[in-house]
Amino acid sequence: MSATYFPSDEIVSRYRSRRTALAYVRLARPFTLVAPAMGMASGGVVAYFAEGDKFAASGWDFLKVLLLGTLAGALLNAASNALNQIFDLDIDRINKPDRVLCKGDISILGAGVFTGITGTLALMLAGVISTLTGHWGTLALFVAAALFSVFYSAPPFRMKSRAWWANLTVAVPRGTLLKVAGWSLAQSILSWEAWYIGLIMGIFLLGATTTKDFADARGDAAYGVKTLPVLYGARKAAKLVAPFLVLPFLLLPLAVGIGMTTGFHLLTGHPVDMTILGVICALWGAHIAARILSDPESLTNTENHPAWRHMYYLMIFIQIGFVLAYVPYGFYGQILSELT
Repeated sequence: MSATYFPSDEIVSRYRSRRTALAYVRLARPFTLVAPAMGMASGGVVAYFAEGDKFAASGWDFLKVLLLGTLAGALLNAASNALNQIFDLDIDRINKPDRVLCKGDISILGAGVFTGITGTLALMLAGVISTLTGHWGTLALFVAAALFSVFYSAPPFRMKSRAWWANLTVAVPRGTLLKVAGWSLAQSILSWEAWYIGLIMGIFLLGATTTKDFADARGDAAYGVKTLPVLYGARKAAKLVAPFLVLPFLLLPLAVGIGMTTGFHLLTGHPVDMTILGVICALWGAHIAARILSDPESLTNTENHPAWRHMYYLMIFIQIGFVLAYVPYGFYGQILSELT
């Protein structure tokens, strides 16, 4: 005798499938994927309009590589997010109990499979890009960034628990290497300009990374994870990271000044635009630093504190700012004329 079929069974099945899919989206933490995707895209556009030899024979060839690179950057960061949640599960049960692994919406195995798939896809796309450009830089930088993610989260390295080393393990791949990987979409990574821009982002993240650690201090301390807020307390940690939110951006007007006085141009974008960008970002960073220093204890009580959000918005702003500082003024008019 066959089992009776109820239409509601299919509805329940679809609901569960949709709920599972949404859980994996939450595991990836989509909001945090915006900055790395924009970092890749911004780095590529900057390299395309900067002085130097370009890989792409045409704008359309570059656009294809740019889209692949942007997707690869987002996928690699999704893999990193998932990997970190796997190894931080016990800590997250204290700090972030609403996360999908803590609630049991996804199993550890499922999260591991997700990490493997997204990480592999990111590296495959990087390999495709290196094949299309005929340059090894993109794949090499993605492999290096992936290794940094493993070193940060997974034993026996577990750099996350080692104070400044934790910050460095985040700043290098997500700040410096990501920006240079974007550059590699259009030009060789053997470029002073690429690494100078990457240095600015890396120094910024060396301090800015700590803004997310304040709210996690209770759980981190319980499991021996020595972030700066755990090691030094909220007030001293705030004082330590504040300079990193301001000083890196002054490297932009510094590079402009060096170019004007010596003729050696570290950056080949519009000098006035880069100076303005550096000043705006330094002032914004000073505002973030002031908010942190005014009441550092409040950072330990609020996840996604306004200071952290400002830091993230600043990261997105500077990616857009770099593009505007490098795209020729006449380019926008050319696009408008072609569209009309």
